[in-house]
Amino acid sequence: MVRKSGILLSLTSLPSKYGIGDLGPEATRFAEFLKEAGQTVWQVLPLTVVDGENGNSPYSPPSAFAGNPLFISPEAMTAAGLLHKDDLGNAPTLPHGRVDYNLTRTFKETFLRQAWANFKKAGQRTEYEHFFSANQYWLESYSFFAAIKDLQGGKCWYDWPEELKYRHHKALHETWETHRDEVEYHRFVQFVFHSQMAALRECLDEFGIELVGDMPIYITRDSADVWANPHLFELDDHLEPVSISGVPPDYYSETGQLWGNPLYRWDVMESDGFQWWMSRLHHLLTLFDKIRIDHFRGLIGYWSLPADSLTAEKGCWRGVPHERFFERLCWEFPNRPFWAENLGILTPEIETARRGMGLAGMLVLHFAFGDPANNPYAPHNHTPGNVVYTGTHDNNTSIGWFEKEGTSKEISNLILYLGKEITRDTICGDMIRMAMSSVAETAVVPMQDYLELGAEARMNTPSTSRGNWEWRMTPGQATKDLAAHIRAITQLYGRCPRTSPDR
Repeated sequence: MVRKSGILLSLTSLPSKYGIGDLGPEATRFAEFLKEAGQTVWQVLPLTVVDGENGNSPYSPPSAFAGNPLFISPEAMTAAGLLHKDDLGNAPTLPHGRVDYNLTRTFKETFLRQAWANFKKAGQRTEYEHFFSANQYWLESYSFFAAIKDLQGGKCWYDWPEELKYRHHKALHETWETHRDEVEYHRFVQFVFHSQMAALRECLDEFGIELVGDMPIYITRDSADVWANPHLFELDDHLEPVSISGVPPDYYSETGQLWGNPLYRWDVMESDGFQWWMSRLHHLLTLFDKIRIDHFRGLIGYWSLPADSLTAEKGCWRGVPHERFFERLCWEFPNRPFWAENLGILTPEIETARRGMGLAGMLVLHFAFGDPANNPYAPHNHTPGNVVYTGTHDNNTSIGWFEKEGTSKEISNLILYLGKEITRDTICGDMIRMAMSSVAETAVVPMQDYLELGAEARMNTPSTSRGNWEWRMTPGQATKDLAAHIRAITQLYGRCPRTSPDR
């Protein structure tokens, strides 16, 4: 077993003068930082389109396939000749430290429209046409969906005129004939996103860094996938949800988490060999080396709630034909490049399925110290082949956990476990060393813990809809001294690549 380590950092959290982290120069600089720090894994959050109506959560995407236009770099577009330097002359001053999604969305839209106009004048469309041909199976319906949504003033598809809501052939044909440029614009945006993503992947491959992506298990109702494939989801004849997603009460919420996504019709999906899932995973593996499957237990059994639920307490567990699903998955992906998010309420059936497929599970140290003796998250109970985290994107930072969330019992047990006093100044280092010393194959630490940041740098608070997904690094935080410090710790615990940092 090769011991590895990496950093969890959302692409949104990179520094940039354009309001949000993106696929441009700062992504390359962070890749260089990872290399200098001896890391071989960069884990990111989903790169899906986000919607302000859903709190800009990447876990409620309006497409299972489309990339987020906010990640497109103006600098990279300029380098590719899609924008001229003069086009960026009127760029507004956007905030550092937090993402203002509304301002950033408006700004990026302006420059993407300009890039589309420049691209049409240039007339060089070979790569664009090739991209559309290779991705037509999802891109055609997504570009129609995005174009109609714009033309309908942002309305949800289920509030569109009936001929568009129900995808009447004549209405779609007329939309294409009348608004071809708008449809093609959205194809172009995806072409640019995927081109920039491919360039970043080349850089990471050169540095020997695996990019681990994240796949949300559910899709939001107002999505291209539900609109184009209503038969795959639990909808009635009027395309209203019959049941919706969530999880029962857990660590994060006493009333559970009401996600509200339409649920899958697993019987229909099984009838064609789960093709929608296979296509989705194949597509994501053009972006990532490995995929963390969010809410893995939902592929075995899921919490089903009535569509009119206000909380997630009164639901029921329903089964998935998981044995046949996993058979197809293993046949389609014999290398099984997946991690399983196996947090929350687990059953022997879930762990048997995960281990049977040879998938790494997650071990989170913030969950370890309520009763560490038999707790699977406590370091002495870790097993090889898993991924250990100090915390995840849904947890507070380690300082935030220590100061605000860890119970007196948890903190006392942690002090006893380590045999030393713990303070705000030591908690991050203590957690990082426990993760690095674990027998788990891979150790992943959120960048906020390496920067020793408090609760103000938390990425997401589950069951809340405001203030999430906004934290960003500021320029200069990822220093050479920090990289050297991380490399020293990584080498100490045998997780550093054997080649030199200058390879």
